[in-house]
Amino acid sequence: MAFDGVVTKCVVQELSEMLVGGRIEKIFQPEQDEITINVRSKGRNLRLILSASPNYPRIHFTQAVRENPSTPPVFCMLLRKHICGGRVTGVEFSNFERLAGINIEAINEMGDITCKKLIIEIMGRHSNIILLNEDGKILDSIKHIDSDISSKREIMPARQYTPPPPQEKQDPESLDIKAFLKAMRDTAGVNIESYLLSNIKGFSPLLCREICHRSALDGKFHADRIDEASLQRLETVLAETIASISGNRFTPCIVYGNDLKDSPIDFHCLEITQFPNVRYFDSMSHVLELYYSEKDKAERLKQKKADLNKVLGSSLDRCKKKISIQQEKLREVSDREKLKLYGELVTANIYCIPRNAKKVSLLNYYSEDREYVDVPLDENLSPQENAQRYFKRYSKAKSAFIHTSHQLEESLRELEYLESVLHMLDISSNLQEISEIRQELAEQGYVSGGRKALQKKQAKASAPLAYRSSDGFDIYVGKNNKQNDILTMKLSSSNDIWLHTREIPGSHVILRKLQNNIPQNTLLEAAMIAAYHSKACNSSNVPVDYTQVKNVKKPSGAKPGMVIYDNFKTIVVTPDERKVKALKVD
Repeated sequence: MAFDGVVTKCVVQELSEMLVGGRIEKIFQPEQDEITINVRSKGRNLRLILSASPNYPRIHFTQAVRENPSTPPVFCMLLRKHICGGRVTGVEFSNFERLAGINIEAINEMGDITCKKLIIEIMGRHSNIILLNEDGKILDSIKHIDSDISSKREIMPARQYTPPPPQEKQDPESLDIKAFLKAMRDTAGVNIESYLLSNIKGFSPLLCREICHRSALDGKFHADRIDEASLQRLETVLAETIASISGNRFTPCIVYGNDLKDSPIDFHCLEITQFPNVRYFDSMSHVLELYYSEKDKAERLKQKKADLNKVLGSSLDRCKKKISIQQEKLREVSDREKLKLYGELVTANIYCIPRNAKKVSLLNYYSEDREYVDVPLDENLSPQENAQRYFKRYSKAKSAFIHTSHQLEESLRELEYLESVLHMLDISSNLQEISEIRQELAEQGYVSGGRKALQKKQAKASAPLAYRSSDGFDIYVGKNNKQNDILTMKLSSSNDIWLHTREIPGSHVILRKLQNNIPQNTLLEAAMIAAYHSKACNSSNVPVDYTQVKNVKKPSGAKPGMVIYDNFKTIVVTPDERKVKALKVD
């Protein structure tokens, strides 16, 4: 994350232009460590977010409307008491530290004008939001830091506020670049990137790498080995960068991965040239809003998935253990026919077997070779009792085989179902899809709240994924097992083509058949989509079965998404993410 001192300066400049003179109208606290402030300024309604989240601390304008708790937290109530209705008189920036202060004039209970300052410290897990009075004393903070937590700096009501200890680095705006680089060249055992990061205030790793990239230097190269030409390039780029910072010439941007449609990987307020996919914006708040909304969405998805992953993981472990026990039981009774044979041979030769014999060799008249079989006997039992004992053991083993085989089939079906749900959970991309999977698991009894979930008014189900082949044929993909059932059993016609990876968890895919013949290219594309939306998405040569929908049946009592099919053919494809994404209908 590149919320460094330079970005903080850019944000403070933007806040100063928009907030100063504005009046605070509403204050909310949607999260334990997050505040939103509605400000009316220059004829516009602005919404400011201050977050002390350990993962994503930040301050910027936002368009998002968050759901607020029915009872405001204590810190929110205190802010409303002291600064609601107040006027913003300034926004302060503190020497390239990740700290911003909002000065506010407000009227107290006595009708007097008082000055308050709302400070946000953007320092990772040590981030905080603090309200000060006119004397610089802490009225309260969103996180209390007492002497038990930190002996160096307490953040508690009625304490005098002391800012975080300053970094022992040089201010970029007053930096003597030539002397700085000369000192760098005289430092042994340190690379260029690390030297810039350790000695210039407000510079993040991303910005240090960018300076090295523009200078055509490897940031990991040792600083004391740099030649004169490289040093001159570095001096020029560093001077240009500092000039842009000093002159407030910012170009807010978001850095993406292989594609602009991918999730953002970083951001900054200066031009970034080291990555191929960079998107520029007019507002730093817009950048932060987009970046953190994606990160927040991913974090919330991760949290929502976590408990379901835990439930599915434990259910899969239980199911695999049960299968192992059942398979061991089947191995134990695999010789049941031998028990029956022993019983029949003893019965047939009952008058020839001496009493108290421990073993007897009897002719196996069932064998074509007419060979003799050694039959173990209990010397304490008569031949007739030995025969009955073998028949009882056979009957018990046969019964165990029948019941265990049935249980094993059910366990294998359950394992297949759980693996399919786990795959669907892994590829789910929004909260509604996760909610639908939770609902499915509740109905199947894997998570609590099944009855409540059934009684609760259901939200509108999400739509299947839609694709269009290069020949113009519509292709639909189920996003969870319940949707697979609806797509295959209700939304498809009997002549449509149904596709699914063979013996691999994945989505049901429906290829709409609008004419008698489907082009081979369309069939290949549909099979590729089926392989891509399966557990084998990163594999090659994936077998995909396809047949008409009329050949797909759902057995009575089968779990969601589980079907049987016949009259199918198989096509082998290798998923190609770029080709699949190119066919997607937005």
